[in-house]
Amino acid sequence: MAKGRWLGREILEVVSTEFRDRSMEFYRYALESGITTVNGKIAKPDTIIRNGDRIENVVHRHEPPVTSTPVRILHHDKERDFIVIDKPGSIPVHAVGRYFRNSLVEILKNDFGFEKVYTVNRLDRLTSGLMILPLNATLANTVTAEFVNGRVKKEYIARCKGKFPEEEVICEEPLLTVDRQMGLNIVHPEGKPAKTIFKRIRYDENTNTSVLHCRPLTGRSHQIRVHLQFLGHPIANDPIYSDPRIWGEKVGKGGIDLTPSEERAAPQAPEQLQIDPTNNPESLHKDHTTQGSSGSVKEGEDVSEATSKPKLFPRETGHDIGMGSPVPLSAEAVGIIKRLRNMKDEAEDWGRWRDVVFRAKGKLTPHGYRIPLPPQNRRERGGSALATAKISSHQAAQDVNAPQQFAKAEPESVDVEAPKTDQLTLEDITKLSISTPPISETPTPSAAPDSPAPAAAAASNASSTYAVPEPVFIDAESRSEDQYCPECFVPLHPDPKPESLYIFLHAMRYTTSLGCFETEMPEWASEGWEWER
Repeated sequence: MAKGRWLGREILEVVSTEFRDRSMEFYRYALESGITTVNGKIAKPDTIIRNGDRIENVVHRHEPPVTSTPVRILHHDKERDFIVIDKPGSIPVHAVGRYFRNSLVEILKNDFGFEKVYTVNRLDRLTSGLMILPLNATLANTVTAEFVNGRVKKEYIARCKGKFPEEEVICEEPLLTVDRQMGLNIVHPEGKPAKTIFKRIRYDENTNTSVLHCRPLTGRSHQIRVHLQFLGHPIANDPIYSDPRIWGEKVGKGGIDLTPSEERAAPQAPEQLQIDPTNNPESLHKDHTTQGSSGSVKEGEDVSEATSKPKLFPRETGHDIGMGSPVPLSAEAVGIIKRLRNMKDEAEDWGRWRDVVFRAKGKLTPHGYRIPLPPQNRRERGGSALATAKISSHQAAQDVNAPQQFAKAEPESVDVEAPKTDQLTLEDITKLSISTPPISETPTPSAAPDSPAPAAAAASNASSTYAVPEPVFIDAESRSEDQYCPECFVPLHPDPKPESLYIFLHAMRYTTSLGCFETEMPEWASEGWEWER
């Protein structure tokens, strides 16, 4: 169902600002392909979202990898109807983003048979540790009230950077979420009250890290992580709050500048992947550098000139940063969000930025012909990334039932040779992306007015003209950086290192009216543990 912040906005603007997995160009192409419906009707990029609209989307999903460490059931109280589990880091509690089967709720249902669990206390995806899960609504309401009213004693273990003070440290800085997509929280006077008590357990000189006992007296998002960053001792392997490339030399110690700023800039790719500004997949309007972002008539400006300028989307101008923030952002906060986004994108090989494989789809058909792809829910599964195809102009001229999208382009027959491998390499894709214009910019050839184009004839012509590629089965062990999904063309990355899937933060003990429950100390918190960075 449509959310309140979506109402009255074009669906392309909503999709491109709410989700950042792919470029603006790709999202427009996807909407034009008919894979998104509003109230059962195919949506177009300029469809306005109204209150009560039901939005459905068909996607080909690749779930991110998670740890091989299993979920453990520590206690199952059949009489009072609840379970206590130990959640590994890297697994989200609920289905979110690209995660579904690899979420805690689905794992408990599929692997343990618990059809309905109530997640009254949630842990961050990267955080491991104890969770108490009632199995009925009545108990869930009771336990929820205990957490909300602060009657649950929560104890965590963390490993932070540097030598933490030996004495007990109390941090009471208010916390505020300023970017929902990145899940970024900062210390801010307009934030919610938060209080955490820290006590050092030991200092490890070999790794220059400290193991801490943490007691959060409130339950704010990323509370322990942000408070430790503010104190100058962020969690040692925190990908968000401990990276100087994002936060600068101080790494957020003592907070950041909060002076509001309206300064924004259009998205930019990193140096190694800079592209022609007129061919930027993040811009639907290639001459937007000379245009305003509002499309309104400015004082002294010619009306006809102003009205001819297209309206730019927030994603194209950089104004999507801060759209979900409850307070105006400072220039430093904007820079942090931008760098955080760039690092996330770069870690994914910038497939979203350039959409090189998406652009290369134009090379999968004979030169001079444009064949619109069917919606994803009607496509054949599998198939080679490239296939051999041959069409002669003589055949095209004789086919009276040719669909309108097919047009004679060259007098000579055209051959597209199949590559030596079934998968596109990064080198091949780079060459194709440079020479191939985005599909959204390729004009659709028109046929003669008297040329019939029945749907059945189009389907039979396409199937008889192009060879059906053999399915491609990708062995997980043989995956490499130069392989792509043969169906949706998303890069297939090798599995990450296990230690990069979690952070050094673990919920070790909860004391509630149901009892006191605890887990073992995590391996990374043990004395003498060696950190293989």
